[in-house]
Amino acid sequence: MANRVNYPKLMDQAIQSLGGTRPRLLLHSCCAPCSSAVLEMLSQYFRITILYYNPNIWPSLEYHRRVQELERFIQEAGLPDLELVVEDYHPEEYDQAVQGLEDCPERGDRCTVCYQMRMERTAAYAAAHGYEWFCSSLSISPRKDAQRLNEMGQALEQKYGVRHLPNEFKRREGHKRSLELSSQHNLYRQEYCGCKHSAPKHMK
Repeated sequence: MANRVNYPKLMDQAIQSLGGTRPRLLLHSCCAPCSSAVLEMLSQYFRITILYYNPNIWPSLEYHRRVQELERFIQEAGLPDLELVVEDYHPEEYDQAVQGLEDCPERGDRCTVCYQMRMERTAAYAAAHGYEWFCSSLSISPRKDAQRLNEMGQALEQKYGVRHLPNEFKRREGHKRSLELSSQHNLYRQEYCGCKHSAPKHMK
């Protein structure tokens, strides 16, 4: 079995390479609870713009509720240099991307496609708007595959010419800190990842 990549160590090395500068980073966000601890930590080193691009989220009420909670957390947290970009809601983009994969289990091929479409949009937006770095808050969830996300990020770095920040935000008690911040700010924590295929039965 191959040795597990130490993504937190790689992130430390990337941050040390900044030399005390605070370059611009585009952070893909899925929701306020997952982003909270990530923003708290990365805002020490980067000027962050949050990209909320999640066509997978269902239904539209859920999509907009998560946006509102993210906006509220940004206002309350008092972290420096945070901006938010909210993409228009087009769930058909997700439906088309995962067509034929609807019955895949969680963390299977459907999730890989979902990761890819959101990571790619983030990298493309970062390249088009002059960001030096990009990454996603997704790896803070114990249910998300950090290796898969980082491998995508590395490939997209080569494709778009924007550096991907290696990460596994759930480690070093990152997930625990996200729970603490969610409690402090009384953030809405959803019951499911976001798509209709992962939603609890009572919602369908």
